[in-house]
Amino acid sequence: IYPTMVQGEEAAIQIAQAIGCANSRNECDVLIVGRGGGSLEDLWCFNNEILARTIAASQIPIISAVGHEIDVTIADFVADMRAPTPSAAAELVSRDNSHKDQVITSHQHKLASAMRHYLSQHKQTNASLLHRLEKQHPRHQLQRQSQQLDDLDMRLQRGMERYLSSRAQKIERQQHKLQLHSPIKRLNEQASSLQRLEQKLLDAMDRKLLNTRHQLALAAEKLDTVSPLATLKRGYSITQNQQGDVITKASQTKTGDTLVTRLSDGEIRSTVH
Repeated sequence: IYPTMVQGEEAAIQIAQAIGCANSRNECDVLIVGRGGGSLEDLWCFNNEILARTIAASQIPIISAVGHEIDVTIADFVADMRAPTPSAAAELVSRDNSHKDQVITSHQHKLASAMRHYLSQHKQTNASLLHRLEKQHPRHQLQRQSQQLDDLDMRLQRGMERYLSSRAQKIERQQHKLQLHSPIKRLNEQASSLQRLEQKLLDAMDRKLLNTRHQLALAAEKLDTVSPLATLKRGYSITQNQQGDVITKASQTKTGDTLVTRLSDGEIRSTVH
């Protein structure tokens, strides 16, 4: 508010000075220059040339609101806008914003609905990824490898038992033939043949055992390569928060969090700064 006289000989100059003051301060978006109704003489200061030029030169938009609707002054023609009354001018610069509240409320509802849909989709995606990750967990791979190793060990034992049983039966048959052919020479030949067969059997058993041990060592080495402990021994580490969640990104931490880093020979606790 820039108080000034609005009628009388000095009114025009004071109103022009008030407009100049408002422009120099530049503290408002629009000026309302006006007064209530009156006689032609009461409103005559708004026909002053100096005031008219001041209104026209103002950098701040001016609404002329002089007198009643039927009153017309030069100020009405040079102002940026004319209002029939001061109260009408007030309505022009402070319109009802209820429609904006409705638009904002509508946008809020749409935003909330979009966020619910977005979160629902990401929740389903996260659940699917979690399920796939669980299926590929090293624990399941270790269980499968362990089961395969048990199966191989059992098959090896059964194979060895069948092999030894077959060889034992063959030896028994040879011994029976030896008994049927009692001459000393034949007996010696059979004894020598038996010794050779026994040696072949032992050699074959040694080769079989050596091959089986080698296969077992290869299987154990493959199992060790997929073990998380072997990964830690190669220089890698696993970092978790206090809840046990594995940290894969820096964005999962905040200042003050306590982290547990697991190495091949122990753990290190650290605080995020």
